Amino acid sequence: MRRSRSASLPAVVWMSMSLGTSVPCPGTALTLTTPFHWPPGGAGGPTGGTWANLVGMSTPEPAWSPLELDALSAAAGPGWSVTLHGTAASTNALAAQDPVADTIVVADHQTAGRGRLDRSWETPPGSALTFSVVVDPGIADHDWPLLPLAVALAVADGVRREADVPVVLKWPNDLLVRSSAGDDLKVCGILLERVQSAAGVPLAVIGIGINVGLRAEDLPVPTATSLAIAGSSVSRTAVFGSVVPALATILDALRTEPGAVLERYRTECDTIGREVTVSLPDGEELTGTATGLDRSGRLLVGERPIGAGDVVHVRPT
Repeated sequence: MRRSRSASLPAVVWMSMSLGTSVPCPGTALTLTTPFHWPPGGAGGPTGGTWANLVGMSTPEPAWSPLELDALSAAAGPGWSVTLHGTAASTNALAAQDPVADTIVVADHQTAGRGRLDRSWETPPGSALTFSVVVDPGIADHDWPLLPLAVALAVADGVRREADVPVVLKWPNDLLVRSSAGDDLKVCGILLERVQSAAGVPLAVIGIGINVGLRAEDLPVPTATSLAIAGSSVSRTAVFGSVVPALATILDALRTEPGAVLERYRTECDTIGREVTVSLPDGEELTGTATGLDRSGRLLVGERPIGAGDVVHVRPT
């Protein structure tokens, strides 16, 4: 993953796509316009074809193999319409062009990115699971701020279940892995955008990016990691098939018991109780103890509620 800006940027952010990019219809076969070379950056690996054709379906899919539409659709389960792009600059932008609830846009390789503060990234082919889910949350407007927290819980559930990696949550929706040296390293980022359907219904575009097979030499910053580096050899398809059902489950809970979802997040958020430094959108930098969350899911630093900002856990000395 190559970064294009400051070394303090997060490990995974979400991508912007030019409006001229063609979008395959849900359920259609994927045509790859960019050849795959796998493993990424490796020599002597197979090129072209599908993993199933090369080694047979009984062999587990390695983390670096190309994604396949049929496998992703089966992994997501009924009720979802999945599209797969071989190369794309943004799943979020594609999903937001004509948003339809219960659709998922996956990119095997994202080439350029836009995150908060217009941060941009590139991930090596086959190293990250990058996709966007369009949902109708079906929640009251005052509960929308809880949606990023709920999504973080779901992704953490899915990653823990499939990869068996002990991820922790950093407010509002980053997933971290604690290294043996005690450092918090980012393995997943999430970006949510509120859009409207053609009928004017508010929808959420949920961008999720998980560093699955990224190697140490490909890390953009010392604060990033991957599931592979954390010791898991799980495939991207397997992680996808664990995260999507977990997301559906947490959204159901948010619709019926938003207070319970918030309380669960409070108990699992590793930021609470930590010394933090927060860079606010207006340029102010705030340092203090994260004491909790308010009813809207805002982080309390001391007694001050923070609705947006880049949070850094201060490592104990």
